[in-house]
Amino acid sequence: MPDTLHLINPATETLIQAVPIDDGTTIAQKAQRAHMAQPSWANRPLSDRIEILQRFRDRLVQEGDRLAALLTSETGKPITQSFNELRATPSRIDFFLRHTALVMEPVIMHRDPATDVIPGTAALEEVVTYEPLGVIANISAWNYPYFVGTNVFIPALLTGNTVLYKPSEFATLTGLAIAELLYEVGVPNDVFIPVIGGGVAGAALLNQPLQGVFFTGSHATGLKIAAAAAQQLTRVQLELGGKDPAYVCEDVSVSTVAAALADGAFYNNGQSCCAVERIYVHQHIYDAFIEAFMEAVKGFQLGDPTDAATYLGPVSRKPQLAELQRQVDDAVQKGARLLCGGARVDRPGWYFAPTVLVNVNHEMAVMRDETFGPVIGIQKVASDNEAIALMNDTAYGLTAAVYTPDRPRAVNILSRVRSGTAYWNCCDRVSPYLPWTGRGQSGFGSTLSLDGIRSFVQPRAWHLRQSY
Repeated sequence: MPDTLHLINPATETLIQAVPIDDGTTIAQKAQRAHMAQPSWANRPLSDRIEILQRFRDRLVQEGDRLAALLTSETGKPITQSFNELRATPSRIDFFLRHTALVMEPVIMHRDPATDVIPGTAALEEVVTYEPLGVIANISAWNYPYFVGTNVFIPALLTGNTVLYKPSEFATLTGLAIAELLYEVGVPNDVFIPVIGGGVAGAALLNQPLQGVFFTGSHATGLKIAAAAAQQLTRVQLELGGKDPAYVCEDVSVSTVAAALADGAFYNNGQSCCAVERIYVHQHIYDAFIEAFMEAVKGFQLGDPTDAATYLGPVSRKPQLAELQRQVDDAVQKGARLLCGGARVDRPGWYFAPTVLVNVNHEMAVMRDETFGPVIGIQKVASDNEAIALMNDTAYGLTAAVYTPDRPRAVNILSRVRSGTAYWNCCDRVSPYLPWTGRGQSGFGSTLSLDGIRSFVQPRAWHLRQSY
């Protein structure tokens, strides 16, 4: 009998379901199926692939209520936020459906009409065509499985690749539901194949002959994946964590910005790659900002994630509770002041109270280590230059935000901060039109945008002479 994965509801700590785990043998068989299926999938007209995935997009809309409830049950994400993710995913898919043909179009780079170099020759054309990589391993994330997943497997499938899709073990049922919908709309079973399990299954997957590995997750796991993929010189794309900063200048509307940043820090329990994880506030408005920020946090309802009124549910992974407590205790021991929260909530489930720390500095883990939970540190700064230095004092480089009505000031600050995404007067947002990319320990490569589609193709150079 195969080993099983026990799926636990984070809000109740009860068993949802046990599912069989893939082992090295079944993963090798799945990889072989994907290799066998890839040429015929790539040879299908792009218009066919677009039509099939358009139907998948429509099925997500039709099944939104059921899929949102399933997502909430296994991740603890508040149901309203699960609905939000399902409702926003189709527009991302629409981007890929509209723009993949543009990326796949052959490009004539040079045409030489001269015939006197070699008498009797015709014009020479130099053309670039774009071909699928082959078999893709998509090792996905649990915090936004529809966003993160479709960012990879939709353009991968559209460009003619086959996909070995490993959902996070914390979003397994969602991953299986995605596969079933794809099969329903016409994606062949050997073109998109789920691989079920945790780290052991992921390691076995990386042992297969692959042409691309696309991973979303922690920096520590990303290092292991890059090392494993290097053994076969497999293309790797890593979307890793962040320690995303926001700087609030003294010329803002304090209450408006405080409410926006509270949401940016605590939405999805802070379990977003681009969640605001550290805030720097100009000293002239610091006290007013803290007061307004606390007022916003007090309005966040913590409770049953199936209740539409709930804003904060449980964290999705039990081990994260210890990491959150470690960061809070470290900060308090080093002089931080705890304004609210700071500990696990006394109730069933993996709940951690929303936590705000002030009097923080960069000797504290909460301002340096990725938190990925409902904990935020807020630090006072005296100038733009001090804010820039602190924002850059990190190994990560995913996003950075500046709040000020002065656009040139914001652009000047953000251009001096190392990050893949720059936000002016906004935060914690992603657009399909722009590349999602990181610096440093936040990884490399791009999803979304035309760059994201190009990640799944490779160029072929053609030197074409009609006659000789």
